Amino acid sequence: MISNPNIVNPLKPEDYSSEVFPTWCPGCGNFAIWAALKNALSELKLPPHRVALSFGIGCSGNFNNFVRANVFHSLHGRALPAAMGIKLGNHELTVIAMGGDGDGFAEGLGHTLETIRSNVNLTYIVHDNHMYSLTTGQTSPTTALGAKTKTAPLGAYEYPLNPLALALSAGGSFVARGFAGDIPHLQSLIAEGVSHRGFSFIDVMQPCPTFNPEMSYDWYRGRVYRLDEAGYVPDNRFRAWEVAQAPLDKKIAIGVLYKEDRSILEDNFPELSKTPLVKRDLNKLDIRPLFDNFK
Repeated sequence: MISNPNIVNPLKPEDYSSEVFPTWCPGCGNFAIWAALKNALSELKLPPHRVALSFGIGCSGNFNNFVRANVFHSLHGRALPAAMGIKLGNHELTVIAMGGDGDGFAEGLGHTLETIRSNVNLTYIVHDNHMYSLTTGQTSPTTALGAKTKTAPLGAYEYPLNPLALALSAGGSFVARGFAGDIPHLQSLIAEGVSHRGFSFIDVMQPCPTFNPEMSYDWYRGRVYRLDEAGYVPDNRFRAWEVAQAPLDKKIAIGVLYKEDRSILEDNFPELSKTPLVKRDLNKLDIRPLFDNFK
């Protein structure tokens, strides 16, 4: 567990900063996600030692060096299995997974689908810059058709994956999209997602000025609109599906597309109802009867 004797109540966003300042490129949208996350944790009054974050590989994975909490830096595409293991091991922790669009929708696509279906009580924040940026700008699953990258110099030819439609079709109980250019709104989305009892999927439009300068902050600002300001109510999966189908080059809805309350994965394990597994007294556990299955 991570503890900081200098932390006093009320918690402040800087209480979640490590001693290492981020090394992302100037103007990277990750800075805004970093700020929004710390603001949200402060708003929710969650002490760092009660928060666990699991990261994949990529620019978003470097996040693990810059935040004060319990952190686990997993393999490429494996942030969610690690996060689920942490949550089942100690369901009293607030668990947040982070990864990029390549991490979650290419290498880790199967894990993303299965974790959404399970409705385990954790939050998944995707840093979606439509590019593999840590490896200097290759086509990712969300790269727009025709976009020129190092692996598609004549233009990307594969149809881009739609993260919101993916989450909705997999049965997501909390599906949202944020924009790194609006920190207060992103903060509120993260806080709402963390507070939701179930799996919270938040796809964040994250500008990458170095390797995807065409989709700049100004490009996004000319297209994004807030669903709450448009009077949208996120209680209908079919209506959410229609919103998710809007092409990004037209209008980009940000906010909660869909939200519902239903049973979570942990409800199906009665052994979790009394106390977290991590707090069980193993000295009283007798596994010898299990050996009979192998005779």
